[in-house]
Amino acid sequence: MSPMLLLLGYGAALIVFSVAGGALTQRVAMTHTRTQLAMSLVSGLMLGIAFFHLLPHAVLALGVEEGLTVVMSWLMLGLVVMLLLLRILHFHQPDYPAEALASCEHEHEHEHEHDHDHETLHGSDAAVAPMLLPGVNWKGVLIGLTFHTFIDGVALGAALLSAPHGHQQQLIGFGVFLAILLHKPLDAMSITALMKSSGTTASAQLRANLVFALVCPLGALIFYFYATQLGVNGEAVIASALAFSAGAFVCIALSDLLPEVQFHSHDRVKLTAVFLLGILVAYLMANTAVEHTHAVPALSMLSAR
Repeated sequence: MSPMLLLLGYGAALIVFSVAGGALTQRVAMTHTRTQLAMSLVSGLMLGIAFFHLLPHAVLALGVEEGLTVVMSWLMLGLVVMLLLLRILHFHQPDYPAEALASCEHEHEHEHEHDHDHETLHGSDAAVAPMLLPGVNWKGVLIGLTFHTFIDGVALGAALLSAPHGHQQQLIGFGVFLAILLHKPLDAMSITALMKSSGTTASAQLRANLVFALVCPLGALIFYFYATQLGVNGEAVIASALAFSAGAFVCIALSDLLPEVQFHSHDRVKLTAVFLLGILVAYLMANTAVEHTHAVPALSMLSAR
């Protein structure tokens, strides 16, 4: 299957899943445990995709001696850009319970004189109530997540262009697609839930959900057509995009995981298990891609360059 057909199919699936995720806020109340299990699985998968798929192909595209420093620079840039977007727009709202936030403010005012058990305050089976940190509104969250999902689209387009050989191409592209697919409904759900709690109309929520769903496929198409017009120079652009996307994936994955580690101690075994499962899935897909192309192990391939 050609990269363009794959891209169109993946884009259609992403739109459907994103719209469905946003619509779920009207029908389903996600519990804290369910939300954290989903986030842990997706975070593990995103980290695995970043380290087993995106970075190795970025390095192989440029060569170790010539391109390793370039790839690491783009990796750091992707991480820093995403961190700055998170800090400015606060678009990833951690699942903080209201009581935990109140306790944090109380501790800050009294210079940590009191110790609070956040797990007791927030039961693992309680419904997740959408909430915003002070000074943050749903518009900032929407803008930030739009930037984030556009970068996801660039990652998908770059992944489909990075390995022009049949099965390997499909598996690499599918790995990136799967990470985005599983993450997109959670992002869409965050947007519509925050809009709903802010008193916006159902029609406004639907419009925002549809626009958000279209951004990722649009980003993939824009990058795909741009890179294919560059000829021999396209390889360096694709490699840079892969490394930049890897940095963004790492930042987003850790921004989902670290608040849970800090604020909650429940369900440690389940959350750790699904996190490791996500990494394992990414690892198996990466190794399957190598086997199907009869390639040598990654380190040998790097040495050969």
